[in-house]
Amino acid sequence: MANYPKKVLLREDGPREGFQMHAKVIPTAEKLRLIDLLAETGISSIEVTSFVRADKVPQLADAEEIAQGIIPRAGVRYRALYLNQKGLERASTFPNLQPEGYVLLAASEEFLKRNNNQTLDQALAELPAWIKLFQEKSMRFERLMISTAFGDAFAGKLKADLPLSVVAKALEVIAANNSSVEEVTFADTTGYANPESVQQLVGNFRDRYPQLSVGLHLHDTRGTGMANVYAGLELGVDRFDCSVAGLGGCPFAPGAAGNVPTEDVAFLCAELGIETGIDLQRYIQCALEAEKIIGHKLPGKLKQGGKI
Repeated sequence: MANYPKKVLLREDGPREGFQMHAKVIPTAEKLRLIDLLAETGISSIEVTSFVRADKVPQLADAEEIAQGIIPRAGVRYRALYLNQKGLERASTFPNLQPEGYVLLAASEEFLKRNNNQTLDQALAELPAWIKLFQEKSMRFERLMISTAFGDAFAGKLKADLPLSVVAKALEVIAANNSSVEEVTFADTTGYANPESVQQLVGNFRDRYPQLSVGLHLHDTRGTGMANVYAGLELGVDRFDCSVAGLGGCPFAPGAAGNVPTEDVAFLCAELGIETGIDLQRYIQCALEAEKIIGHKLPGKLKQGGKI
């Protein structure tokens, strides 16, 4: 029988994930307007930008302007992505932002090289420095994020053993440095997951690490995104990264689609009696607005079908 959670945390990644791959530069004012609209929906966590090199991701060259231009709203956490310690230092200078304490790793080493410019051994060797930096900034070590947890074009389809071995190595280093992490997030960065592989990975992880929370970051590259969400919900997963209207893609994963649409996931949860705190009608309006800003049809379904 399904073991649905009573409540789910949906983390909105659209303003960062959604615009980073778009060829035409989106005006900063439009990004800020969408962020402000999203903040009125009941969503409690929004990733607004990424502090990365502008020559690598030109669409995010306005990270500072976004961070300065946010109008903070009570109950909403405004996050920013960073790939290295310099990025976190940049993000930490803005009082409007509350960046998470997280470290990005990957099951596919080739992806890690392209995305983070480092090998797995190098990334693991940096963990003590991350822990020290989080402590210096009085930040919790909230998430260990495992990209390409189900595979990619470089590594092929991965069984659960490989991402779990990456987690085991990381947790060993973290424990050796007298620290701990609250959550492990498995990312289907390139759309290689299916419901069975999601349940195998989550189930095996839960068996080994029952004390840790588990999150899912699911892309809908091959149309299995929502089925994978349901597979996670059946096992009680209560943390999902999503993107308004399904905006998005990854600059280091050619062909990757956006995250599962936030409003579609919220609707599924509502139909299953799972609380999200989200006003679906307002989110539909945000999804339609995102479609106008981007200038073409987006994959989210609820914005077209409407709530029941």
